[in-house]
Amino acid sequence: MMNKVQIAVKNLTIGYGDFVLLKDLNFNINRGDVFIIMGGSGCGKSSMLRVLTGLVAPQKGTVVIDGTDFTKAAPAVRDEIMRRSGILYQSGALFSSMTTRRSSDLSMTLAENIALPLEQYTGYSEREISELVSLKLALVGLSGFEDFYPSEISGGMKKRAGLARALALDPEIVYFDEPSAGLDPVSSRLLDDLILDINHNLGTTIVIVTHELASIFAVGSNSVFLDGETKSIQGYGNPRELLKNPPNEKVYNFLTRGGSEHA
Repeated sequence: MMNKVQIAVKNLTIGYGDFVLLKDLNFNINRGDVFIIMGGSGCGKSSMLRVLTGLVAPQKGTVVIDGTDFTKAAPAVRDEIMRRSGILYQSGALFSSMTTRRSSDLSMTLAENIALPLEQYTGYSEREISELVSLKLALVGLSGFEDFYPSEISGGMKKRAGLARALALDPEIVYFDEPSAGLDPVSSRLLDDLILDINHNLGTTIVIVTHELASIFAVGSNSVFLDGETKSIQGYGNPRELLKNPPNEKVYNFLTRGGSEHA
């Protein structure tokens, strides 16, 4: 994979009103990384993700994506950058009750969920969209589930269906918000394997917010450790290297959960 900076976070301060959550952050996410944003509860991981995806503006600093200042870009430029990225939310965020252009039925199948961005942002025919939907579902191991409704599938399958929708427009970057939340260990490991497959086979840059150690060590190639107490980055690098050579006690305690090391 190319060792080229795709996302550069520069002098970033995140907060709400007079409250500063994180300040003066600097780090890079390289093209092809599986990049982990980690830290304890309340440290600002989810807020960082909102800034990276353009949902929240930073108090100070910039996020540069592929050489363009995303935080200060014109709306049309921001929209174009956002269409080159996908997001998998904690719950999968599948639409279960939304009117579609093709039907007055208020229930949306998995196929209709995945077709939605293709209908909105491409000029593909209905047949081409149907073929792409089947391809994306097959990519996440849900071939044949086109006509199922979100209420008819398990939590792990909902995550995979949400990932299929996030991949609908062939994004260069996919953001994950606590992908293992609510999953049993087996489903969580299957999702980790799927993330690695997508990264290796498609070259997609992956950015994951998580505190799950098993996933951090299984998939992470680079990471930042955010600390809510100091409002700063306390660790930066490959998670396994941070475990071998922890920069401070906070990072060590987080990665060992108080002393139980992971292989």
